[in-house]
Amino acid sequence: MSTLNTIAPAPKIARLSPRSRAFGIILGFAGAGVANVALGYSAFSFWTRQTKFVPYSPSPAENADLTLPVFQQHNPLGNTAICIDHAVRTVPLAKLKTTELGGTEGLTTQFCRGVWSGAGYAYQRRYLEKKYRGLEGRDKDVWDREDLGKSAYEVGTRITDHFEVVEHGEDRVVVRCGDSPHNAGLRPSDGLFSMEVTKDEDKGIATFHLKSVFVNTTEEGRNSVPLNWRFQFAHRLYTKLWMETAVRNVMKTARQAEEKEGERVAQKSV
Repeated sequence: MSTLNTIAPAPKIARLSPRSRAFGIILGFAGAGVANVALGYSAFSFWTRQTKFVPYSPSPAENADLTLPVFQQHNPLGNTAICIDHAVRTVPLAKLKTTELGGTEGLTTQFCRGVWSGAGYAYQRRYLEKKYRGLEGRDKDVWDREDLGKSAYEVGTRITDHFEVVEHGEDRVVVRCGDSPHNAGLRPSDGLFSMEVTKDEDKGIATFHLKSVFVNTTEEGRNSVPLNWRFQFAHRLYTKLWMETAVRNVMKTARQAEEKEGERVAQKSV
């Protein structure tokens, strides 16, 4: 009696050539890398979602900041900015350590401290420290994270041989950037970076500002063209990172916020 074999023979599996296998491995790693980058960018975008960029014109006729003495002093030829942006972040006053910091000026200084001592500046700080701290005349710069978190940022303060405070008012701290403060003349890479705080007591909010103006201030910079979009995109990401780490330096902890809310409720019930 014959039996019927209903089991089909196993299919033959074609062996891939070494070149094809290598290509498949590379493609797999590339796909995983793209996925990780996309995931990381999505997480970063969510974390920094409250920092927004607002219009900031490179024309003095449309941007009053560029007519201020500090801007005109450091760009005497009136060269057009090659990269310019203005980031803002609004926070309820109830979430800020306003009492401990002593008003707008204290809040502004603490915001500035958060930029330089925060995690957002950590990598650049270490890089500049390794490269320039040992050079002659750099011993009076502010280098260490602890000192950056305590500095008063008075005019003339030099930060890691790359930034120098050129103005410190009640609601604004402006630093010159782009090169070493030891190069005091006009520079191919020059600029001003302003950290500002404005408060609206009626609305109960404070708005934090990071303004960047990069300029080639030399004679050759008169006909400069804007930097490519890759640099500008990367700079905006960096600005958002600085904003988030700096704002956290002026906000109450969750426990402090709860205690403050408890005090408010208790006073209201009396």
